[in-house]
Amino acid sequence: MKKNRCNSFGILVLFFLIGCYGTVGKNFDSSEVKNIKNNVTSQSEILENFGTPFKEGTENGQTMWTYDFNQWNALGPAQSKDLVILFDKNNTVKAYRFTATEPE
Repeated sequence: MKKNRCNSFGILVLFFLIGCYGTVGKNFDSSEVKNIKNNVTSQSEILENFGTPFKEGTENGQTMWTYDFNQWNALGPAQSKDLVILFDKNNTVKAYRFTATEPE
């Protein structure tokens, strides 16, 4: 009977740890960030390289796209990537910011 309790407890712990996993956003290829050039890269090139943005908005009347990916679990390190791109009135990259926390 004791062995069954231990097995049941182990299974419960395993399900708990598996359940402590989450993802927000869509993963994107961060190696493509080096190809972004201010005043050169077009909005269509960004769309081709990164896909549909996670969020779209405006800042001072200019289009802003955000690519965001966050992943965590109870058994390992978290991963976070954030790319924010501001486009000018000609739909060319005006400025961008990329931050990442990769698992070790």
